[in-house]
Amino acid sequence: MGAVPASAPGGTAPLKIVVRVHAMPPEHNAGAEHMLVSMLRPLVERGHDVTVWLSRYGKVVEPYEYRGIRVIPLEARLDFPSAARKADVLVSHLECVPSTSALARGYGRPVVVVCHNTHRPTFRDMASGTTALAVYNSRWMAHEAELFFVEYPAAVRPASSLIVRPPVFAGDYATKPGKAITLVNCNEAKGGKVLAALARRMPDQQFLAVRGAYGEQILPDLPNVEVVDHVDGASMREQVYARTKVLLMPSSYESWGRAGVEAIASGIPVVAHPTPGLCESLGEAGVFVDRNDIAGYEAVLRKLLTPSEYRLASKRAKARSAELDPTAELAAWCDAVEALA
Repeated sequence: MGAVPASAPGGTAPLKIVVRVHAMPPEHNAGAEHMLVSMLRPLVERGHDVTVWLSRYGKVVEPYEYRGIRVIPLEARLDFPSAARKADVLVSHLECVPSTSALARGYGRPVVVVCHNTHRPTFRDMASGTTALAVYNSRWMAHEAELFFVEYPAAVRPASSLIVRPPVFAGDYATKPGKAITLVNCNEAKGGKVLAALARRMPDQQFLAVRGAYGEQILPDLPNVEVVDHVDGASMREQVYARTKVLLMPSSYESWGRAGVEAIASGIPVVAHPTPGLCESLGEAGVFVDRNDIAGYEAVLRKLLTPSEYRLASKRAKARSAELDPTAELAAWCDAVEALA
């Protein structure tokens, strides 16, 4: 991870930051969780006491450390409400926001809500009246939040808000691209059927199907499709991107699309369905094709696989990756959290 400028929180003692989420790596590897990890690590580097408490049962029963962050499984049966009462700042996302906000209200603690999608429950839970800081993962999400508050004038705006795009330091993912056409998370919404159809139409090409963290996986039994088990985010460079020539993202919905940003760090072109999030994250580096146009995907892939077209697409990908350096946004994020105490 790149360096984030160190600072003390106003000369005071380190903050006790307590995070409540449903799951964490390495057992659960989804974009929301890896975004959260990338946001918590610089707080740890600034000297703050950051602890993540899980709300769902999993395979791990003892507290553990993940990339410098202490994680408390639900199986440990420790007292989360007591930890919340002692916190300087509470942080939550997704399904844990209502319960964490209720504790924040009861204990008089500021709560940070990290918003990962534009679905109504996300904005509804964030607008409960207790949110000290809302974090949106894109400009279009911030715009959608504004539309929500216009549509529901009784909803309570957060005291403050901030845009933090899912942080990806290129050096954590950059590698020499491989030879496969890859899809990460092969459920239907992410494009599992698109991968299967393309593999049948392109038997001369090697495909890589990476099992996802959620959803029923569509994994075709074809000689040109290799299935890779669920991969921890820290291993994506070696196990996925070093084997990938082109990344597919024919998702029906993406609020941002972290996998695409990870891939372009290596100059790997991304062929994607034009969701607002993917259009914003990939910018001019993205090659956009409607997910229902299988023939269009095949035509684009065959063109990309020619050396001259690939060089141009790879150059655009690396340029976009450089534009998305997260250092400044992470510094602003840390400053915002420190200002809550």
